Amino acid sequence: MEVVGLLCVAVAVLTWGFLRLWNSAERMRPPEQAGLPGAGSRALVVIAHPDDEAMFFAPTMLGLARLEQQVSLLCFSSGNYYNQGEIRKKELLQSCAVLGIPPSRVMIIDKSVVTFDAAGVSGHSNHIALHKAVRALHSGGKLPKGCP
Repeated sequence: MEVVGLLCVAVAVLTWGFLRLWNSAERMRPPEQAGLPGAGSRALVVIAHPDDEAMFFAPTMLGLARLEQQVSLLCFSSGNYYNQGEIRKKELLQSCAVLGIPPSRVMIIDKSVVTFDAAGVSGHSNHIALHKAVRALHSGGKLPKGCP
């Protein structure tokens, strides 16, 4: 499992390097001109379990950091399927550190009440539950202030 964590961190670092080298005209536009919030805005990235931050959202989080956004991360599970939850939590915090998110802005909710169904981007049941949970939090006005 530690190998998976190291691979996730490696992907994040490689993605960061790619974004640093990528020099397109779109990247050179001011954020406001590109329709993005300016420096100091806040963003909340919500994931189902550790490794999603690197596999799916690393480029987005690095881009937000480049725009001087304050990025926070909410994770809906420790990924404890093989009794590796504590290791995966540690790996998540290490990955977030590489992505510029301090531990104080990472929250892991590890409750068995999150349930799953059969739709979603990758078909992974945690990802489907995540979508439903975020919609419910948004509808109920329970997302942190300043997070769309």
